[in-house]
Amino acid sequence: MAAQQTTYNYKVVRQFAIMTVVWGIVGMLVGVVIAAQLVWPALNFDVPWLTYGRLRPLHTNAVIFAFGGCALFATSYYVVQRTCHVRLFSDGLAAFTFWGWQAVIVLAAITLPLGITTTKEYAELEWPIDILITIVWVVYAIVFFGTVMRRKIQHIYVANWFFAAFILAVAMLHVVNSAALPASLFKSYSVYAGVQDAMVQWWYGHNAVGFFLTAGFLGIMYYFVPKQANRPIYSYRLSVVHFWALTFTYIWAGPHHLHYTALPDWAQSLGMVFSLILLAPSWGGMINGIMTLSGAWEKLRTDPILKFLIVSISFYGMATFEGPMMSIKTVNSLSHYTDWTIGHVHAGALGWVALISIGAMYYLIPRLYGQTLHSVKLAETHFWISCLGILLYATSMWVSGITQGLMWRAVNQDGTLTYSFLESVQAMAPFYVIRLIGGALFLAGMLLMAFNLAKTIQAGSAVEAPIPKPA
Repeated sequence: MAAQQTTYNYKVVRQFAIMTVVWGIVGMLVGVVIAAQLVWPALNFDVPWLTYGRLRPLHTNAVIFAFGGCALFATSYYVVQRTCHVRLFSDGLAAFTFWGWQAVIVLAAITLPLGITTTKEYAELEWPIDILITIVWVVYAIVFFGTVMRRKIQHIYVANWFFAAFILAVAMLHVVNSAALPASLFKSYSVYAGVQDAMVQWWYGHNAVGFFLTAGFLGIMYYFVPKQANRPIYSYRLSVVHFWALTFTYIWAGPHHLHYTALPDWAQSLGMVFSLILLAPSWGGMINGIMTLSGAWEKLRTDPILKFLIVSISFYGMATFEGPMMSIKTVNSLSHYTDWTIGHVHAGALGWVALISIGAMYYLIPRLYGQTLHSVKLAETHFWISCLGILLYATSMWVSGITQGLMWRAVNQDGTLTYSFLESVQAMAPFYVIRLIGGALFLAGMLLMAFNLAKTIQAGSAVEAPIPKPA
């Protein structure tokens, strides 16, 4: 017990880090399967649980909450200990969050292919699993904030502010949006109806992007980029402004998902305005992350971890420019319901979330096992394969989406539609093949990473790092 008090709890960080890689491969494999189904629909083999409609929510939940979630647990537990100079608040509760979160993921992997779903995007899991998520999340908050309260360092480093916002906002979003009346063990109905249900859903849906997939991963950026570059953050003051501006503004942007729907026009416009305002803090954060390399740009030539981290921030900047642009009603009238949205989402998901998670795992796992990375060359190869995959995926969907939008709105002189819907579907065929190739390349990179990190773990052994004594 005395030894435990003098070392950090790396066990739970190791567990989450390994499962980040495992679930990343699983989630992306399902993504490649459903991308292939859009090219060759017969690939569902007429098996209900292999149909696109069942596998698509499995893919989104696996990549967001299994892959992304495990990355956030691993990094937040590592960062909060290292920046507070204390062990996690409770080893037992931390272990519970690991096993509880894996249980949630396994239950999702069973229920979603069986068609057990609430049908709410990114919140498809039925009420018993929602309750388990809530319990795990409350325990996570206790461990994280308990650790911060016990800190030996007076200052709370900015990465912890982003992790804290992510934990609190996701708790609120999940509880409010998942409020439901159970009809049976496997079926419930939302307490909201009609347009109110849609508004609550997209308040949740967009802020799952805003806090789960942005604020949490900005916490990763603000710790791992300065550490890997061995440089101080470019502007600490800007990081604080970035935090408050982002957390205040993001929560209002959800209505831009509901342009040209039954949602009142003023609410749609409010969502658009806040989406446009979001550009400022988002780009402030991007500049802060990239400019941290000032005076150390040459490291990008030889360090694949920095390549992953810095390119991920570049994709963050691009996606946070594209998002506000697509929220403008006139642009949205072309992009809505098209593959342009899919291109935007995956530029952010693969380019920002996945690349920064991969960079963090390449940083963390060798240190957790007291070993240098097995092969820097393999990591470098992984980086270029991933970039090529994202490029093929995103550009094919951008072109596909703009083509769809233009074909759907094209009219003849007599006012009739120029193209039937089926013609627009047929026009997508080559783009769907390119997307499949892009996704397959990204998955191949993940398999390379798994091999590289497995060899690293094999060559090392679990380490326990001492907590520095107060000066």
